[in-house]
Amino acid sequence: MRTLRQAKIGEIVTVVKVHGEGAIRRRIMDMGITKGVTITIQKVAPFGDPIEITVRSYELSLRKADAEMIEIE
Repeated sequence: MRTLRQAKIGEIVTVVKVHGEGAIRRRIMDMGITKGVTITIQKVAPFGDPIEITVRSYELSLRKADAEMIEIE
């Protein structure tokens, strides 16, 4: 299983599954990160937190913990 946190800058990935439970999972899905959506990794902060991505034509920043819950291919 590969997660969004492991993706490299410039990589284009597809979401396979959003893990997690309750409010955290709901918040990730409310941001537009759902199964089958394409994500482009734009930037990663020096210590890896946060990660800047482009999803559904807008830019978004995610914490490492949230990115770890998103399974990609």
